[in-house]
Amino acid sequence: MTLPSGLRALRHRDFRVFFAGQAVALVGSWMQQVAQAWLVLSLTNSPLRLGLVGSLNFLPVLLFAIVGGAVADRLPKRRLLVITQSLLGCQTLALAALIVTGHVRYWHVCVLAIVWGIANTVDLPVRQAFVVELAGRTDVASAVALNSAAFNVARIAGPAAAGLLIARAGVAPAYFINAGAFVVVIVTLLLLRARGAPAPRQGTTIGAEIREGVRYALGTPRIMSLLAVLFVVSITVFNFSIYVPLFARQVLGRGPEGFGLLMASVGVGAVGGALTLGALRAPSLSLLFVTGFLSCAGLVVMSLVDRFGVAAVALFALGWISVMVVAGCQVALQLAAPDRLRGRIMSLHTFIYGGVFPFGAFTIGSISEHWGVSWAFRVAGLFGLGGLSLVVAWWRLRARGA
Repeated sequence: MTLPSGLRALRHRDFRVFFAGQAVALVGSWMQQVAQAWLVLSLTNSPLRLGLVGSLNFLPVLLFAIVGGAVADRLPKRRLLVITQSLLGCQTLALAALIVTGHVRYWHVCVLAIVWGIANTVDLPVRQAFVVELAGRTDVASAVALNSAAFNVARIAGPAAAGLLIARAGVAPAYFINAGAFVVVIVTLLLLRARGAPAPRQGTTIGAEIREGVRYALGTPRIMSLLAVLFVVSITVFNFSIYVPLFARQVLGRGPEGFGLLMASVGVGAVGGALTLGALRAPSLSLLFVTGFLSCAGLVVMSLVDRFGVAAVALFALGWISVMVVAGCQVALQLAAPDRLRGRIMSLHTFIYGGVFPFGAFTIGSISEHWGVSWAFRVAGLFGLGGLSLVVAWWRLRARGA
């Protein structure tokens, strides 16, 4: 049977097994995120402390992601993923046990959030680099697109399931379900034939390998351009968890139901964008520039919207286009990176995509508090358009110089 072009990565047996495990894990992960937010608010009733936990999840990624990339290039990737997934599963089980026994405290959540972040500093670049070995270079666009689609489907299904579960049985079952999801992932990893063997190296230190990866990225205009586009879009567009609830309340006067429908619009659009990207063999830099500009322009459009139906359509389009940019940058980086440096290059992707989120979220929240979320949309959109204009101008200058 011939698969549609967007699904062609599923021709590879190892990727099918890997993808099935990741799909289960993503739903469990989103369930735990909702449970963690509810748990923190139940313990502290403090939005500030809730924000602090979110920052602690991302802080290790910001500090150590590049180290994780160097580790990914030194050790077998499948073994590393088994270790990181086991650590994440133990973290989840520890919190579940503390909740069930009634001993959980806010500081427990903070410490385990740091553990979660540390594991992800290795897990994320390893997982991204491993995809090429599972699906092959020709089908990596399809593989990344399918993973992105699964992420966005889980972003809709996971919180919905968690909300129903928490209302009926409390937060502990959501943690236990996610722990079970990690078991599924570990089993699927053990079933893979690919081992993700590292490239041979001769007595180099991790520090030297990090410097080699950074030097290569800085000295390769295409990679620098991709990372710059990713930075601009990540810090301006990908703050939906801040934009949408504020927009639903401040501008539309809607409650949780309206917020949920708007987030679903973003998620459905993102799935469509991921599948569109999957139909491409390799996204061109021109396509990523155009979709980046459209994403930032979409923020400016949102600053002018005051009707629910129009907002839902605009957020659907914004989710579609913005995922094409971010997932497209990931695909292009995968293909631009040499095999021996892929883990380190993808760690820069993780560093930017995950590391700038707290800064973007803080800025959007601050603008929204003082001038309203419509101004936050406007400022972020104009900043993004200006930033991308500089990236395009730099790229053209380098191209002429070449």
